[in-house]
Amino acid sequence: MQRATRQRLAWTVAVMLLLVLAAWQWRHDASAEPGSVLDLVPEQVTRIALGIGGAPPMHYERRDGHWWQTDGTPRRTDDGRLAELAATAAAPVISWHAASDFDPARIGLDPPQAVLSLDGHILEFGATAATGDQRYVRVGPRIALLPERYSPRPPTGKVRDLDR
Repeated sequence: MQRATRQRLAWTVAVMLLLVLAAWQWRHDASAEPGSVLDLVPEQVTRIALGIGGAPPMHYERRDGHWWQTDGTPRRTDDGRLAELAATAAAPVISWHAASDFDPARIGLDPPQAVLSLDGHILEFGATAATGDQRYVRVGPRIALLPERYSPRPPTGKVRDLDR
């Protein structure tokens, strides 16, 4: 084997090794990302229940592309507000922690300040974190830190009567 051929082969092996290492690093980084709070597509959420401050939960259902409050007599409700609640399913998680890492009472989860159910997936909202505009959210056995803007809010006044 000539010297030039050996050098070309060595460079090819070195480049292949670098590509393998780069692919491994990319996969490792992708698996370490916190991701979103739930594996749901917000546009596909059809049922929402929301209880704030210990009040009984309000139940909503998507019908024919619009949101309806289903407690009592079904009536149309604010589609924009419910779309915001459904968008919580794809909220970017800042970090995940084991629930055992925290005392639930100290982070506002005993009892939770708000409970949001998206197609049966329960999110319990606690206090705002001392480190910034982040809120503690219990998702099963884990605690997520979510941006504050994904916190559920109560209805703001009376929604105008919408066509049924």
